[in-house]
Amino acid sequence: MTGEPLLQVDDLHLSFGGIKALAGVSLAARAGEITAVIGPNGAGKTSLFNAISGFYRPQRGSVRFDGRDITSESAHRRAGLGLARTFQNVALFRGMTVLDNIKLGGHSRLGANPLSAMWYLGPARREEMALRREIEREVIDFLEIDHVRHQPVAALPYGLQKRVELARALAMQPRVLMLDEPVAGMNREETEDMARFILDIQEERGVTVLLIEHDMGLVMDISNHVVVLNFGEVIGEGTPVQVRANPEVVRAYLGDTAHAAAPA
Repeated sequence: MTGEPLLQVDDLHLSFGGIKALAGVSLAARAGEITAVIGPNGAGKTSLFNAISGFYRPQRGSVRFDGRDITSESAHRRAGLGLARTFQNVALFRGMTVLDNIKLGGHSRLGANPLSAMWYLGPARREEMALRREIEREVIDFLEIDHVRHQPVAALPYGLQKRVELARALAMQPRVLMLDEPVAGMNREETEDMARFILDIQEERGVTVLLIEHDMGLVMDISNHVVVLNFGEVIGEGTPVQVRANPEVVRAYLGDTAHAAAPA
């Protein structure tokens, strides 16, 4: 791996009562790469994402972003630093349009003072219009959703809703993009489209991607580095080829999938 770690997690411990969700998890997401976190249901993957993004506060360990310790920072502050995420279950405002949902992702970057924002005065209006133009040019066109931008999210098929959620995260102009099961519930065509967008985000925009995914074909095809969790612990990591050949990983999770995902 060539990049330096942009996101560094060291010895994270997270418990809920007597249940250990994370037991000393460490990983590094290197700048400009795609790092996948895989493992069985209940392995601690989403708990790890919640600890990294600030929704959970670990009992022990640290999270560092670009060399800065952000373990005690709020989720909002982490987002402002350039850490954006999507969720396992679509978390959009279903009564709002696609465009309005995406604009919400960019609002963390607006700098108008509260008074002008409240009354939608000159600076606030100009910022809002600039944000809209940027979103239309840099996000909506990029993700090929111009044809639905004025539709309410609730009217869209599931695959397009997932794409809108990705668009909202991109509107934050993230340095690290965390994707929680981005292709869950999608058909083959939707999955291939999402894989293409993720690769374009990494390659064309230089965004570091950290993703959780059960689709092993996708993980093995697009990831630079894979981290495997089981019962809240890291049981293996490395390149897709290394992980696929790791006996403990195969025994705990991959099974026959390791052979099914292997290149011909």
